[in-house]
Amino acid sequence: MGGISIWQLLIIALIIVLLFGTKKLRSLGGDLGSAVKGFKKAIGEDDSAAKKDADADFEQKKLADDQQGESAQKSQKDKEQV
Repeated sequence: MGGISIWQLLIIALIIVLLFGTKKLRSLGGDLGSAVKGFKKAIGEDDSAAKKDADADFEQKKLADDQQGESAQKSQKDKEQV
């Protein structure tokens, strides 16, 4: 009661094919499929980029940089004391 039966869906599909033609519907289906693929790829790239950036919130320092920074701070403190 009130639902759409399979026969009604077939009649609607036949009318759509008659109005637009099979070539137009085929190209429309291909365009829709490529749009969905592009959307999924874009979503996947955002997720992978978020995972890569999650661990890179800080600047990585090397041990040599720390030692040079400490020696520069010590020489600056020595100059201040004089």
